[in-house]
Amino acid sequence: MILTVILTIIMLMIITVPHEFGHLVTAKLFHIKVNEFAIGMGPLIASKDKGETKYSVRAVPIGGFCAMEAENEESDEDGAFNNKPAWQRLIVLASGAAVNVLVALVLMIIITIYVGVPTNNIDKVLPDSPAASSGIIAGDEIISIDGKESSSWVDTVTAISKNTDGKTMEVVVSRDGNKHTFIITPKKDKDGRLVIGIVSRASHNVFLCAGRGIKVTWRLNSQMIGALKQMAHKGISKDSVTGPVGMAGLVSKTAHTGILSYLYLVALISLNMAIVNLLPFPALDGGRILFVLIRKITGNAISAKAEGYMHLAGFGMLIALLVFITWQDLARVLGH
Repeated sequence: MILTVILTIIMLMIITVPHEFGHLVTAKLFHIKVNEFAIGMGPLIASKDKGETKYSVRAVPIGGFCAMEAENEESDEDGAFNNKPAWQRLIVLASGAAVNVLVALVLMIIITIYVGVPTNNIDKVLPDSPAASSGIIAGDEIISIDGKESSSWVDTVTAISKNTDGKTMEVVVSRDGNKHTFIITPKKDKDGRLVIGIVSRASHNVFLCAGRGIKVTWRLNSQMIGALKQMAHKGISKDSVTGPVGMAGLVSKTAHTGILSYLYLVALISLNMAIVNLLPFPALDGGRILFVLIRKITGNAISAKAEGYMHLAGFGMLIALLVFITWQDLARVLGH
């Protein structure tokens, strides 16, 4: 229980503090006055003034904030957020989500480097398998299958799985610098998948793993956006969302399966936060971005004060939603 709480807090801090730090860096870049940058929420524990900004640590180790001058009000200060050009404000607002994507990407690359990327180099040939019977040995590198170049392990698996008719396949491998051709007939394993009985040798090359990490992050991002679109069309089920209690449950499950599962969960939630935070809803960065665009197009028809009230209302609704979701999580945990 204690470990779950600690890991959940660490996860939330990994997700939220870099997010706020992204706002801080871009605000400083554009000479926007930052009144306070805080790690944690609630009562103040310690603080240090540096320049015009107070850097603080607060008692509740969940989240943080970057308080910029005149975010929700008019001001005569040159360094006020609302007095900066629209393009600068847009970058500052989007930078938090951008850092969340970066955090997810870095974690995915770390995971991929540890696990490795499967290659066409054969690490092991299973005994009594089609590959073993044909003469393929460990150390061979698959070059082509049925006359088509196989440049990756994905190409190899795809070519084998497509041989649904049970026909023989011509597999060309490289061995000691020479090409060798083998005729193999795939067979189904216990799960019904067509295989030839080889195990790929994983590569831990940093650049190869970075490329795979980028692809995985992009695919997850696309899937999450697709899920949001589907929820927008079909409605949101109460069982499809989770709050702090539900996240703690997920952390508890992943903690028992190892550090990689935990890092993968952190990456997923960081990516999810980036996407959700950019939704055009008041109080979220996406809502603030929307108001920047509206005020730019309409010539500040909506005052900064009126916008502030809308964000306050949006924040209230988000808190109410969080309370409802937490109640649902507790009900699931308690079995009601």
